[in-house]
Amino acid sequence: MKPIRDAQLGAFTFFASALPHDVCGSNGLPLTPNSIKILGRFQILKTVTHPRLCQYVDISRGKHERLIVVAEHYSRNVGDFRQEQTVSPEKVLQVSYEVLEGLDFMNKHGLVHRALSPNNVLLDCKGNVKLAKFGLYHMTDHGADVDFPIGNPSYLAPEVIALGCFNPSDPSHSETPLPSGPKSDVWSLGILLFELCAGRRVLQNIEISDKLKFILTLGCMDDIVTVLAEEHGCLEIIKCDTNAGLLPFNPFLDPVFDGISCHYSPFQKPVSLFSSSLRCAHLELPDDISDLCKDDDEDYLSERGIDEVYHLWCLAGGDLEKELTNKEIIQSKPPVCTLPKFVLEDGESFGQGRDRSFLLDDTTVTLSLCQLRNRLKDVAGEAYFPLLEDEQSSLPQSNSSNELSATVTLPLIIRERDTEYQLIRIILFDRLLKGYPYKKNLMWKEARVDIPPLVRGLAWAALLGIEGDIQAKYDSIDKDTPIPTDRQIEVDIPRCHQYDELLSSPQGHIKFRRVLKAWVVSHPDLVYWQGLDSLCAPFLYLNFNNEALAYACMSAFIPKYLYNFFLKDNSHVIQEYLTVFSQMIAFHDPELSNHLNEIGFIPDLYAIPWFLTMFTHVFPLHKIFHLWDTLLLGSSSFPFCIGVAILQQLRDRLLANGFNECILLFSDLPEIDIERCVRESINLFCWTPKSATYRQYAQPMKAGGEGIFGKTAIYFSSDYQDMPKTDLSREPLALCDLKAEVSPRISAEDLIDLCELSLAGPTKRNKSGKPKIVAVDIRNVEDFGRGHVSGSINIPFNSVFGADGELVQCPASGALQNYRGRVIVIISHAVKSAALFAAHLVKVNFSRVCILDGGISKLKPTGLLTVPSPQI
Repeated sequence: MKPIRDAQLGAFTFFASALPHDVCGSNGLPLTPNSIKILGRFQILKTVTHPRLCQYVDISRGKHERLIVVAEHYSRNVGDFRQEQTVSPEKVLQVSYEVLEGLDFMNKHGLVHRALSPNNVLLDCKGNVKLAKFGLYHMTDHGADVDFPIGNPSYLAPEVIALGCFNPSDPSHSETPLPSGPKSDVWSLGILLFELCAGRRVLQNIEISDKLKFILTLGCMDDIVTVLAEEHGCLEIIKCDTNAGLLPFNPFLDPVFDGISCHYSPFQKPVSLFSSSLRCAHLELPDDISDLCKDDDEDYLSERGIDEVYHLWCLAGGDLEKELTNKEIIQSKPPVCTLPKFVLEDGESFGQGRDRSFLLDDTTVTLSLCQLRNRLKDVAGEAYFPLLEDEQSSLPQSNSSNELSATVTLPLIIRERDTEYQLIRIILFDRLLKGYPYKKNLMWKEARVDIPPLVRGLAWAALLGIEGDIQAKYDSIDKDTPIPTDRQIEVDIPRCHQYDELLSSPQGHIKFRRVLKAWVVSHPDLVYWQGLDSLCAPFLYLNFNNEALAYACMSAFIPKYLYNFFLKDNSHVIQEYLTVFSQMIAFHDPELSNHLNEIGFIPDLYAIPWFLTMFTHVFPLHKIFHLWDTLLLGSSSFPFCIGVAILQQLRDRLLANGFNECILLFSDLPEIDIERCVRESINLFCWTPKSATYRQYAQPMKAGGEGIFGKTAIYFSSDYQDMPKTDLSREPLALCDLKAEVSPRISAEDLIDLCELSLAGPTKRNKSGKPKIVAVDIRNVEDFGRGHVSGSINIPFNSVFGADGELVQCPASGALQNYRGRVIVIISHAVKSAALFAAHLVKVNFSRVCILDGGISKLKPTGLLTVPSPQI
């Protein structure tokens, strides 16, 4: 959004009309409250940006259908001109031209003001027009969702008054009237300009009924201006041009504007981040570069976006209801005073007058930024212009840099509520996004710290590598032609995240339908499975006003994390995924794995909704945001670690319960500490060798063999499938063979890399990101002596386990005990014997046990095996 500069933040409130509680919709579900409908329609208004329109910022829903709207505001309006004796013709021309600019832009976007009046024509510090409350008519569905008329009676067009008030719940209103068009705004503008010229208000000090009758009569007159002038005794002031005709089709071409139109340039819409246009095409630098430098006493906050300032205002303790209550706009009323005086048996009540608080209060309250400015007073000017290439620190230096460094170590939920910290992070991400895609590696680096909630939607898109003209691609998809999937989508959408006000609104349902249908149509080889709507929800919520970006993110996310999950026959993909997940449970928590296997509580019973929806079906959106902030930084195997981390949080209850109790536990999943889950998932991820989660049905290697972030991605950020396939890579395994093995396999190249082997012998490189590893060779002593992995230990198969699989006390078993906690790689001639040895280790609760895929024979051609020196 545009910078706030000299603007203020203003808030006004109104009530949506209440719906009856005992009525359901045609689908059998309760009716959607009108306040939620208004909240959904409001969202598009945040994208309407023009120099002549006040920027809408946010809407908040309170109790009893109360809504509070936050928008750009100015204290002056054209009504202040009435205090002056006369208004110059030049000023009248300027106001009329600028109002027409705003109305013209609105009409091109399908909007009608309908509430145009002097109080809603604001003036900025330069005296330029800013139209306020231009979205009230749109957000209330042309007034159908509120109990008050839209517009000031003195400025309403005759045809608007003739229609009267429409109440959808009134059975006497059989037909919905046509909405007002641009002509109603032209009438309101005419009355407003008449007042400016006459220097007085029209139709003042008369009853409302007489006022409406006069306007209706006025609409039938030929010479409206003359009649108005005679009625108000200002015929001499108003010089009527009897030869004037209708306005031309384009009012800006009227000769009356010839003298001022040259001072205005056409509005250029800012270029969005993901488009085919160059974002720097109109960049112009001043002749003197020092003009860009500001003094220390400059107000840097005023150059930040108005949405950003409002977000920081809320973090600094801003409370909309409190501000409106302090100004007595919101007034509490004792409940006893709202009771009716007389109630019939059928529930009809009498004797309670209409509560005037449910009508529109046109007052706009200015939100003070003093508390926010005081909170940010210690932030130095350099913090607003961070150096992206500074290797010293990702945090700009400021007077409170020590505090910021300390803040990084605090829990995420505290960091997201810290005003100063969020300002620094938002500015940094804003600059990185402006440099995207050239700064995507830096974006990835900073996202590892955290992602500011305000820019999360764009940051996710950058992490997913979205580029190009996404809008053109989305528009080219047929989203209107009926397809067989439509019925299932219609059934699923009303049940998806209905606790969320935005996604449960009718506008949310429409956008859901379009994005989901676009995905289904554009992926003919895949089908719609239940759960796809939940998967779409986070992207749609973050990009509610940008369906194309929501679709693009979803289309990039699914191939990476859910490749072929949405095939018509996806059983082989799901079964392989769940089998690998079972191996991950055994790898990280063998005790829990043994217990779940004993009671028959397999992942098929609980984990399919987890992975098919990437946990969006089991967690609310605010938890999904924090979870996916980290998920998007990991490879396609990271969800396995999330699943294991969830099980470990429920570990004590799972170990203490049997099959039936576990089923009941997962039918209503207990509260999960999502920050702990993320922290433990990262730890599990770092301990998991890349090839341990290899799946033959995962996404094949991308063209070029590089991940999204290029060559600078660290060891665990890229997928194993993205690595070039060699003779040392893992081989595909039949599903039945994969299910027969308790522990995962790792590739020979992974073993070489993790053991840091080379022809020159073991190296001393410090790679803290790699797990500690020990190779256990279970061949007999003779075979071990003929050649083995450097640093490996020899524990013959039969030396440590008895006939029943119990661990025998001996030096070899003692050596194994010393290596508990490390990644243990079992090496043998035959993989089956290695798998059996690993299964025995898991049975006695050894964690991080895996098998070398292909056995020792895979390593023989490498020349890396060592032979012990003969004893002399």
